[in-house]
Formats: sequence, structure tokens, C-alpha cells
Amino acid sequence: MAVGLTTRMSPADPAHIAEAARCLRAGGLLAFPTETVYGLGADAANPRAVAGIYEAKGRPSFNPLIAHVADLAAARRIARFDARALALAEAFWPGPLTLVLPKAADCPVADLATAGLDTIAMRVPAHPVAHALLQAFGGAVVAPSANISGHVSPTTAAHVLSDLDGRIDMILDGGPVEVGVESTIVGCFDTPMLLRPGGLPREAIERVLGQPLASPPDDPASDTNQPLAPGMLASHYAPRTRVRLLAEAVNPGEALLAFGSAPLPGIEAAAAVLNLSEQGDLGEAATNLFGYLRALDAAAIASGASGIAVMPVPNHGLGEAINDRLRRAAV
Repeated sequence: MAVGLTTRMSPADPAHIAEAARCLRAGGLLAFPTETVYGLGADAANPRAVAGIYEAKGRPSFNPLIAHVADLAAARRIARFDARALALAEAFWPGPLTLVLPKAADCPVADLATAGLDTIAMRVPAHPVAHALLQAFGGAVVAPSANISGHVSPTTAAHVLSDLDGRIDMILDGGPVEVGVESTIVGCFDTPMLLRPGGLPREAIERVLGQPLASPPDDPASDTNQPLAPGMLASHYAPRTRVRLLAEAVNPGEALLAFGSAPLPGIEAAAAVLNLSEQGDLGEAATNLFGYLRALDAAAIASGASGIAVMPVPNHGLGEAINDRLRRAAV
């Protein structure tokens, strides 16, 4: 997809959802809200459209994409489910869970979208706009986050426009998202594996499986190796400003991404301050994470700040996903 398009920002009403489905059928690119972040969608069966996603995002072609479908029945036409995968799908779909599954024999998804792997990453989103779009389109839609590759993921239509204006055809504006971090990715291998923490906590998945999730091998996704699933590159979700984690004080010239109510030494001199959740609520923190990183990045650049200091966030529940994104932002 060549840069220089006129990107249309449209309300997510039935008429514009129908227009968006026609855009997908014609091989176009459009952004739409899911409950996690805004996705950049293309017809999963159209290799030229899928290639347009990589071009628009500047995304490495070895990084696979998630295929979004309207329901479990549609997913079972594209991938093979064993009993454990089916239990997870029935428990958590629609919702912020992606399953990496063996491709069906006649899987229609373009090889480029799966980066040549024999598996496919799939989910059924819960957002009503995403669901309506998938139903209107009638097929699978591959949709990574609607941002420049490696940049902070978008949680509003305005975030999408700031990254991709002139690169894509259309944005469906469904307002701010609810979850705020990407879906959890589970590899349905011989031993189920947590490939990426996300909007569904590990503990909930393990309760359904009746066993702990395995961890991926060490360094499964350096920037030169093919990742097992989307979102696993070592450097990802990154602002332009340097990010410093586990800050116990604010250094002169830094902005601060805070969490909780405890005061931090040096905060009075911070270039800018945003608090993910003054109450220490991890759900609120996840919802705010990417928007606040974008805002602090802009404030730091405008003020000449040297970096963004980040206070510690607990690593349980949604905190595991938050800390995963922060570590990748700091690489």
C-alpha cells in the first residue's frame, strides 16, 4: 500500500461498517477497534492486501499476524483444535485470548500472514464494532496493532491517525478501547505455552487447563530470529524517548510514568507526570498504559526531557502483561 492515500476517519455506525467491509473485499487497509487495542485489518486471504499491512507498518515480514474471525465455527474452518484448545476457546472467546494452532488442511489465510509457519494465530474479538465488521465481511481479517511497527500500540482512533495517516484507507472510530493491552497468546502445542502475556491473565487460563502454562525458550524472538507468535520481538511498543524501568527516584530532566499513591523522590522536578492508576488498580493501569506512554513521549520530546522513568508495577494478574510491554519498550 503506497504512502499518500487519503485516510478517512469514520464513525463506527452500521453504514460505515458496511463500507469498511467493502474496503476489505477490495483489498484495502483499515483500522478498527477491538477490546484490546486498535487493529490494522486486511483480508487474510488476499496476499497483496496482507503485504500492504507490512508496508504500512514497516513490519518485518517474518513477524506473523493474528487472524480475527467472527466466532468459533469460523475459526474451526481455518485451524485444527484439540480438546484443550477447544476448552480455552469456549471459555474465553469472544475475548482477549489468541490461540496459536495448527493450520487446517485447506486454510485460506495467505502464507505471508503466517510468516511461513505451519501454525496460525487466531482470536474472536469481543468488541461490538470488530464483531459487526467481521460478520459483514464474512471472512478472516488479519490485524496487528494499527501503528508503526515497534511504536506504542494505539488505544484511540487519534493514535492510529497520528501513525498511519496517508498509509491506510480508513479508520473506524469506536472510541477508546477497554482492555488497553494486546491479547494474551497461548501456543496450543504438546505442552500449552504462554507466548505473550496480555489482556487475559495467566491464572485464568491455567484454571481452565488444569495445568501451568510453559514458558517459551530463552530468547525466542530476538530481532533477527523468527518469533513463534505476534508481538514477541525483543524491541516493541517503544516510544522515541528512552524508557528507564523500576525507577525509585526521578532523575533531573526525566518524565515519570507513575503507579500507585506512594510519592517518589524527585517527582516535583519531573518534566511531566502521568499515573497509570493512583489506586494501584492493574486493570485501570492496563487501559492507560499505551495512551500514557504516547502522551509522555510527546511531552518529553517537546520539553527536551532525557527519558521516561517508570515506577515498578506488580507482576501478578494483568501486571504480567504491563511489565512485558514496558520491558520491550525499554529495549
